[in-house]
Amino acid sequence: MSTVLSMPDELPARRVALIGAPTDLGASMRGASLGPDALRVAHLGEALTRLGHTVHDRGNLHGPPNPEALAVAGHRHLNECVAWNQAVFHAVAQALHRGELPITLGGDHSLAIGAIGAVAAHCREQGKRLRVLWLDAHADFNTSDITPSGNVHGMPVAVLCGHGAAELRRVAGGWGPGVHDGPPALSPDAFRLVGVRSVDPLERQFVHTQGLDVFDMRFIDEYGMRDTMQQALLGVDADTHLHVSFDVDFLDPDIAPGVGTPVRGGPTYREAQLCMEMLADTGCVGSVDVVELNPARDIQNRSAECVVEMLESLFGKSTLMRPRT
Repeated sequence: MSTVLSMPDELPARRVALIGAPTDLGASMRGASLGPDALRVAHLGEALTRLGHTVHDRGNLHGPPNPEALAVAGHRHLNECVAWNQAVFHAVAQALHRGELPITLGGDHSLAIGAIGAVAAHCREQGKRLRVLWLDAHADFNTSDITPSGNVHGMPVAVLCGHGAAELRRVAGGWGPGVHDGPPALSPDAFRLVGVRSVDPLERQFVHTQGLDVFDMRFIDEYGMRDTMQQALLGVDADTHLHVSFDVDFLDPDIAPGVGTPVRGGPTYREAQLCMEMLADTGCVGSVDVVELNPARDIQNRSAECVVEMLESLFGKSTLMRPRT
């Protein structure tokens, strides 16, 4: 029996903005700055266009270069990371204001501070609930007090929940001028972390203390991806804005080796594709960031091509022969 692909119009056509953020300031290894163009080489825009979406490639943002400096007071490149996240916040906010669905192309995962911060501000203005699906091998819940490296790409969830350097929390929370210490962008109950399998010891304690909802790989092994996603999506409805923060190291390195921090034992190709299809089925995906793709560690752009296939599933491509319900 031949495979029947679902029609592109099964999900509403969207106006999509591709926003490149080519920086690896938040990571310990260089190369993620090449990620946005690797995704373009893998024909991301064309793939989404074939699914019926209107794609506007907004090009690459600009920010400070990577000085490859040592950590200072528990942070590497703090000021530079702030500058990049301010640029991302502004670009994502503009895209949302235009009625576009922003896809931030990283770059390392520290960029989620600005991207999700802008989405959170938009949701507050629109009166919508925000649910963040954090697809990642790591919890990214370190702070300067507990980080073993000082790399900001290990801190974005903590920053978005109101922990860490005030300079980063200011960007995430969208604090106004003259506000010295404002509210966090999000509360921990907005997050669902899926695929986690590498957490630093003190970070693990902090995750438990803050009550983050984590579906680690053991959970997925025991219950399967279908039940995992059903639980992670409980409560999502038409009044929910769903943000998907997709770290490429979420995938098992056997299918996506082009990352700076690979961790064996991740979701298989089909598990990851099911995850994306179930996210698409909600009809609530309103913004995405794709981060930590490192072409310098890839094999003939194989990881970028795999990511494009996953994003096709997220934006409506399916092997389902029955109608969506």
